[in-house]
Amino acid sequence: MSTDTDGSGDDEGSTKIDVRVPTHLIEQIDEKYAERGYTSRSEAIRDALRAWVDPPVRLSEEFLEDLAVSREQRERGETRSLDEVAEKYGVDLDEA
Repeated sequence: MSTDTDGSGDDEGSTKIDVRVPTHLIEQIDEKYAERGYTSRSEAIRDALRAWVDPPVRLSEEFLEDLAVSREQRERGETRSLDEVAEKYGVDLDEA
């Protein structure tokens, strides 16, 4: 792997690296990066590397299923406001 450091890019500078990537993967990246709002292949790959170093929070399947149930309940009018629930159970929200 060769590297070339310069002052271009972000405030911290950047380092150019040469990486071998399978042709089929580069073809997939080239097909997708503009669809996902990136202006270049490099920008998309930098973002992927950032996500690899600091992965985004992912919601579990169970949590996503619970959210779907909650939405359905809201659409059917089966939800209650916090004030209604607090009153029902005698909770003083000012003290909570």
